[in-house]
Amino acid sequence: MDDASLLKAAKVLADRSRAQGLRVAVAESCTGGWLAKCCTDLPGSSDWFECGWATYSNEAKSRSLGVDPELIRQEGAVSQAVVEAMAAGALERAQCDLACAISGVAGPSGGTERAPVGCVWFAFLRAGGEMCSERRDFSGDRDTVRRESVLHALRRLAEEISL
Repeated sequence: MDDASLLKAAKVLADRSRAQGLRVAVAESCTGGWLAKCCTDLPGSSDWFECGWATYSNEAKSRSLGVDPELIRQEGAVSQAVVEAMAAGALERAQCDLACAISGVAGPSGGTERAPVGCVWFAFLRAGGEMCSERRDFSGDRDTVRRESVLHALRRLAEEISL
């Protein structure tokens, strides 16, 4: 997968967001802002992209997105509960229509039994809607895990808009 695939997926998201007049925010951990970069690589992205957070540390997740430190301690940063709290925090703070959060282990180290290298949690929340979260397990090196995570997030955000 190359940058052209990411740009194509971002364009689909942009077109759907514009068509419905929606604004999107993202909260990222393992992707380090790559999702926001892909969204803002497109001319005119300010029409639909609100903002993004690269909350790599646990402290940043708490400080910037309001994730309870006790939740992180109990569940781990790479968990369904934490990624859902990240998405809720992003939606609330951005005052937008749709938020996506990503937290995972890109590797090559840092994996645990509960969250091995390649494990990535995603959460999607639309204003007034229900939280949708999912776990994906990607294989490959650090760049591949991160790239696949961004592509998956772009595609799923577009799917959320078409619903």
